[in-house]
Amino acid sequence: MRELGFFLLCLLRISRKGVQSNGWSVHVPSDVTGELGKMVILPCTFTHPYKTFDRTLTAIWRIKEPYNGTIVFKCISQSTNELCKTAISHKNKYKLLGNPRHKDLSIRIDNLTWSDSERYFCRVELSGDTHSKYESRNGIKLHLIAAPRIINITVSSNRDRTFQARCTAEGEPVPALTWTGPPYSNITTITSMNHRVTKELRYLIHDGKYTCTAVNSHGRAEGAVYFYKFKASNSSFFLILIFVPLGIKVLILLVILSFTAFSRGGPSSTPSSLARPQPQDTTYENFDRRDGSGQALPAERTASRRS
Repeated sequence: MRELGFFLLCLLRISRKGVQSNGWSVHVPSDVTGELGKMVILPCTFTHPYKTFDRTLTAIWRIKEPYNGTIVFKCISQSTNELCKTAISHKNKYKLLGNPRHKDLSIRIDNLTWSDSERYFCRVELSGDTHSKYESRNGIKLHLIAAPRIINITVSSNRDRTFQARCTAEGEPVPALTWTGPPYSNITTITSMNHRVTKELRYLIHDGKYTCTAVNSHGRAEGAVYFYKFKASNSSFFLILIFVPLGIKVLILLVILSFTAFSRGGPSSTPSSLARPQPQDTTYENFDRRDGSGQALPAERTASRRS
């Protein structure tokens, strides 16, 4: 009978969603749901055994585990008239919404990402008393939801010269993937990890558009890829279409280069040895031009000139 009474008392405490000890209590929901890319509010209220309190107050939020978990938010209020000043805000995405002086530690988390899906623990510290620190033990589990999103869709070849289409999507709950398009074999493989799933469509044969559709309870998304396989029967015609225009362009380029080289080398190509030699002025002739007096040169210099 005593054990039954103790069990009922435990159930009563759990149903109140709060933890109490020596006049302290912390009240938090067991879990909260937020949407990827948006914001969410984590509520936390508390009580303490003091009628008035005007000493330093510190509000703390941790993740993963109580008491020793990583601190993602911390603010400090020195007195009743002072707001709680933020000391830590991981990636600057945590904002205090409540007023710790009014026993409210609620925070807001902005721009939710998959890594924010953790368990959160709120803690309050009142300086000056050995029993003035209290923290939630079970914390709040943050669940994320997300509409489907196609993050990758490709076609690739294998070593055995076969082709496959691959589609990867993410969402929460994990979306279901469906391939549609030209007739294809039903050979598919699916791999899933956390909030991400990949579906491969193997042994592609028919040309055309292949569409991947991702669906979950929050929406749907589509992505498409085109597949055209090279056919050997048309290889000769395909090569002609490529190389004939290329050959014509190369031939035209060679003709232009040859004509340019011929036009540049025409007038200047006469050998210098066939040019008529020009009489070269002597030093004395230059002297005569400079002198301009009309006087005869000395006899010895004239003789040397005639020789």
